[in-house]
Amino acid sequence: MSVRLRLQRHGRKGQPIFTIVATDSRSRRDGRFIEKIGQYNPNTNPATIDLDFDAALRWINNGAQPSETVRAILRYKGVMLRKHLEEGVKKGALTEEQVQERFDQWLSDKIGKIEGKKDHLSKSKETEMRKRLEKEAEVNAKREEALKARLAAAEPVAEEAVEAATEAEASVEAEAPAESAEAAAEAAAE
Repeated sequence: MSVRLRLQRHGRKGQPIFTIVATDSRSRRDGRFIEKIGQYNPNTNPATIDLDFDAALRWINNGAQPSETVRAILRYKGVMLRKHLEEGVKKGALTEEQVQERFDQWLSDKIGKIEGKKDHLSKSKETEMRKRLEKEAEVNAKREEALKARLAAAEPVAEEAVEAATEAEASVEAEAPAESAEAAAEAAAE
């Protein structure tokens, strides 16, 4: 039986979450497995990886073959580097202290890169939001100026309309008493 380290897909449509498992190579993708090693969530940025480092290293040292994606995840988490360094100890090229020192140095560099990426992403989000708010403020200012211009252009017309309406009312009132006097005269004549 050959053992594979591969992903099992879970989660809903469009939002997968993968479980990293050690399984028989003949079993189905989401079928039986021997051991769960970790979880991989590609929906976050950077991707969230929760890995049992010792179990993954044990399976790799025992000859389990990882899939391409799992190999990339193991490389990202340092399992493959640790395996490589331990083989150097077996050959006598390195000591355990040197292996631990090199691995700790690599791990601190890796954590620094990940934190730098997170900081960069949060800063880029902030600057993008700031730019979006500035553009929105510019658009609002242009709209306000256009509205003021329209109101200023409509104001003299409105004043003229008010004056015309008052003149029309005055002329109607002036005609109305004359018409009423004529109506009264006609009524008296009858």
